[in-house]
Amino acid sequence: MTAKFVEAVRESYDGIDRLTPVTGRPGLGSYVRQLWQRRHFIWWQSRSRVITSNDDSRLGSVWLVLRPLLDAVFYWLIFGVLLQFDRGMDNFVAFVIIGVFMYQFTSTALTAGTRTISSNLSLTRAFQFPRMALPVADLIFDIMQRMLAVLVMFGLIMLIPPHETPEWTWLLFPVLMLVQSVFDFGLMLIMARISTKIPDLTKLMQFVTRLLMYGSGVIFPIERLTANHPALHAIVEMNPVFVLLSMYREILIDGTVPSPEHWIMLLCWTAAVFLIGFFVFWLGEEEYGREQNR
Repeated sequence: MTAKFVEAVRESYDGIDRLTPVTGRPGLGSYVRQLWQRRHFIWWQSRSRVITSNDDSRLGSVWLVLRPLLDAVFYWLIFGVLLQFDRGMDNFVAFVIIGVFMYQFTSTALTAGTRTISSNLSLTRAFQFPRMALPVADLIFDIMQRMLAVLVMFGLIMLIPPHETPEWTWLLFPVLMLVQSVFDFGLMLIMARISTKIPDLTKLMQFVTRLLMYGSGVIFPIERLTANHPALHAIVEMNPVFVLLSMYREILIDGTVPSPEHWIMLLCWTAAVFLIGFFVFWLGEEEYGREQNR
């Protein structure tokens, strides 16, 4: 029956031999080339999402700035005014603002990674394209829409007393942000693959991101709590998000260049997460969009 059907289709339509299945995993080199060939689509798709993403709210893109700003004010009141974690710190306000604003990139990457396949099932089932284009578009979309928030962060730390002033070390900010973007992309790829195996992972991400926030010193100097616990302190010191935020604060608040140890640790984490994420996602290319992954 199948042979007769194929023969009937072959007689009715020309070029059937050139048809390819929607699913499949091309070789690694071919996969990278296909991603590069679709760079223009990825860029315009990300750009159009930035324009339309907040059409359903009255304040629109203002929420991208307002939400981390309100979070920073809330945490400053709790940990700075009420619990007095600001004792001994020259600029606790800038400490919290930088932590909250820059942590948003990584927490969003974790959450977006768990949804990038499930929210595009119709696309993955209908067209043949490298599925990695989806998390790439998500990453570019998030970076583009948060650029205004980054500018506001700089404005806040300069305007709010004790007024941080620009120094030459601020030129390292784009470099550090590029490293963070590569690290976040690796996390997105890992989360995307795991979420196809464990759909309930999406429900756990709010807890995971909150735990990571408290364990990375986003809103208070966590070293003060771990100083008397050497094992816990060592774990915190190895946390790449903690290292990343510490480096941001060094170049923006202290006006110093992060230590070589911090650079080496962060780059090693970034390379490992990116490579693992890339290969793990690529190996699951044939699975994305199947019914059992819903």
